[in-house]
Amino acid sequence: MTNPNISQSKSLLKEFSGAKCTAPDVARGVSRLLVAEGYSPVTEFTLGNGRRLDVAGLNAKGEILGVEIKVSLADLRSDRKWPEYIAYCDLFYFAVPPEFPQAHVPESAGLIIADSYGGAIIRQSRLETLHASRRCAVMLRFAQCAADRLARLRDPNIG
Repeated sequence: MTNPNISQSKSLLKEFSGAKCTAPDVARGVSRLLVAEGYSPVTEFTLGNGRRLDVAGLNAKGEILGVEIKVSLADLRSDRKWPEYIAYCDLFYFAVPPEFPQAHVPESAGLIIADSYGGAIIRQSRLETLHASRRCAVMLRFAQCAADRLARLRDPNIG
């Protein structure tokens, strides 16, 4: 998301209805936003260190974007593992639902607001260029994850 323009979904421009968004709702909106921004998203993507990103994205330039979803303040406050994701991403974002108190999201990360219909980049992530060997390893893991999921969609009896 190196585009300096802030992306927005029409759903977020409307007054919030008050319904609580779940993590799957936010993941869906984030995935839609990433596709619109030129990224191919994969949810629940396991990194080389064993940690799992809620959403990972890969674009045509080979940039790797990571997203950690938080739907409650308690979840954000108790999560001490998110800094371990940064070493595997060029860009790192927190994604939260519209009702989330944004002031609590760490300033060191980008910020996405999302619901089940789409998302908006509220604060850009800093670009942290990965070392070539790390990028290669993450891209290979990403490709294998996506291919395995596609194969299971076509044949649920595989492995």
